[in-house]
Amino acid sequence: MKVLFHLGHPAHFHLFKNVIKILKENGHHPLILIKKKDVLEELLKESGFSYQNILPSGRKDSLISIGLGLIKQNIAILKFCWKKNIDILVGTSGSISHVGRLIRKPSLIINEDDASAVPLLAKISYPFASAVVTPDVCDNGKWEYKSIKYKGYHELAYLHPNYFIPQRRIVEKFIDFEKPFFLLRFAKLGAHHDKGVQGISDDVAIKLVNILKPYGNIYITSERKIKGNLEAYRLNINPIDIHHVMAHASMYIGDSQTMAAEAGVLGVPFIRFNDFVGRIGYLDDLENKFELGFGVKTQNVENLYIKVKELILMENRKEIFQKRRELMLLNKIDVTKYLVDLIINYKKK
Repeated sequence: MKVLFHLGHPAHFHLFKNVIKILKENGHHPLILIKKKDVLEELLKESGFSYQNILPSGRKDSLISIGLGLIKQNIAILKFCWKKNIDILVGTSGSISHVGRLIRKPSLIINEDDASAVPLLAKISYPFASAVVTPDVCDNGKWEYKSIKYKGYHELAYLHPNYFIPQRRIVEKFIDFEKPFFLLRFAKLGAHHDKGVQGISDDVAIKLVNILKPYGNIYITSERKIKGNLEAYRLNINPIDIHHVMAHASMYIGDSQTMAAEAGVLGVPFIRFNDFVGRIGYLDDLENKFELGFGVKTQNVENLYIKVKELILMENRKEIFQKRRELMLLNKIDVTKYLVDLIINYKKK
């Protein structure tokens, strides 16, 4: 089979990297198209993946820019599919569903956000997709009828112990292990679906640093510019190694959804501080069912500081959270294996 993967975000690289490798090993032909987004291209190059960038200049997050970018990608993907005679299209974008419908080939939208959290994506992609593939805790709204659901999270496609074993030797290149350390992440929150959503401001970040400093070292990764006194804590790291660092952290605090979930599936206590709290099913599952992390809305900033202090002082924290992780893994599947089987065996209804 010739399988087209369209990647629009670094998280999509991680989601599909093992799927692509296994498909290749089984004699299939995965082909990768991307658009420019953060460190996506860097990750592909570092891993030795062949790809074609069909939107090398990227796009802004305005509706006009999104629309123009969609048209450009639709045209490029359509030409590519005709040339390569693609059998099935896979990804998280409106383009693959549009092109799939035009060329009468199946398109699988692989997503993990509830439809209400990403309304624009849902409206432009779900109606045209052959199927919407999501964790079973997701609410796909009026597109539930075409949903295929599984017991897992995207993050388990690459951080499941079948595929990922944290390596201390990698972390030692970046981190001083003489003290415990805390990982902080500040997202840009500039996507269209992030409109009106607040996260960790510089003032909140400074307060967090002051709380954490007596208990260990602090490392910050950030998509946005941060105040000069916070820059001293910025972690300069090869992006491919971030999960090894995260797995050895004592705690993760941030306003990124994906990195919070990554910490959770690794058994690292997480606190996410943003206005998506209570609105995203898979994170609610990690937080409420398995107690692997905690969500705090920005209107409750004092609760953020209280929860950080509680976790710092929690006895046997590492052992407790690793046991919670073990319980979570018992209740979830190997997502990579599931996606490989789904792609190979999918038949258009």
